[in-house]
Amino acid sequence: MWYIFRRDALEVLHDKKARASLARYFAVMGDEKPAKFMIAKRLPAKFDENEPLKDLWIKHERLTEDFYRIQNEIDSGKMDLEDMETPEKSYLDLKITIAGKILEHCHLCNRRCGVNRLRGELGYCRCGTQITVSSIFEHLGEEPELVPSGTIFTMGCTIRCLHCQNWTISQWFESGEVYTPERLALAVERLRKSGCRNANLVGGEPTPWLAQWLETFRHVNVNIPVVWNSNSYYSEETARLLAGFVDIYLLDFKYGPFDCAKRISDAPSYWEVCTRNHLYGKRYGELIIRVLVLPNHLECCTKYILNWIAENLGRDTRTNVMFQYRPEWRAYEVPELSRRLNAKEMERAIELAREAGLTNFIT
Repeated sequence: MWYIFRRDALEVLHDKKARASLARYFAVMGDEKPAKFMIAKRLPAKFDENEPLKDLWIKHERLTEDFYRIQNEIDSGKMDLEDMETPEKSYLDLKITIAGKILEHCHLCNRRCGVNRLRGELGYCRCGTQITVSSIFEHLGEEPELVPSGTIFTMGCTIRCLHCQNWTISQWFESGEVYTPERLALAVERLRKSGCRNANLVGGEPTPWLAQWLETFRHVNVNIPVVWNSNSYYSEETARLLAGFVDIYLLDFKYGPFDCAKRISDAPSYWEVCTRNHLYGKRYGELIIRVLVLPNHLECCTKYILNWIAENLGRDTRTNVMFQYRPEWRAYEVPELSRRLNAKEMERAIELAREAGLTNFIT
């Protein structure tokens, strides 16, 4: 019945611009090509779990090159995934091992707290070792190409947006429910079998749970695109681990290159981190970028963001210029965020997207 309320989710199947920028995603969604994690499970990896992290990274970088070569051969019809045997240890297993070692001195996000989560220490995000879920459902409110989206909302976040709309999740005002990777894998499979187009890993923020997400997809046995729905404030190590795992990078681009990110979201160096991770997403997967337009932040944030996207990722990049802002949580502490956008600001945002030359944006 979702198609009654979201006709655009059907129409997008015939949208040439969307299909061109997200070609592989549409193919995986239609079971014409395998999701990246399925290829990663078939790519053999020789390593010892006790090797130093630096040695594991060297092997990971070599295998990343092999992964994309094999993906290209599969996509072009020169290879068939089913002809690849399941190895004793895989590229995905190597990622799981590296992510587990990172938890000993956690630096999954750009804060690089360095806490030993394996010993029960908690950093800024307050995430431990057992993935904690707020809700799992078929989301009808996402971008049309994602709907219906199999969203899995996990607890905790790596930044503190004072206007956060999911603050009960991101700041642990909910208790959430602990899932084992095996149980969560079954939930992912049920979402796919119920008709969801993807597995949408969201929160909160998925980054603190990367090790658990990688382990979860070791147990997933259906073909489903993985959507990494993130605030973009993750470390370069996380960006490297996402390569060969994530199909769609659904990334927020929240702020321009000034102090807005630090002042509103306690996210120092956000511009540098965010731009780097968008470039990784462009290189290793396909991108949908979310630009939440904030009142009184069009010239310092929206304008710079849209221009950077056009100049560095391409004018055809799928970009959602979002007008959904509403004051939530502690937004009253930031005077300019105490109201919704007005019509003039919405018109200006569209004008900025056109001036930047973006040809594949939606609102």
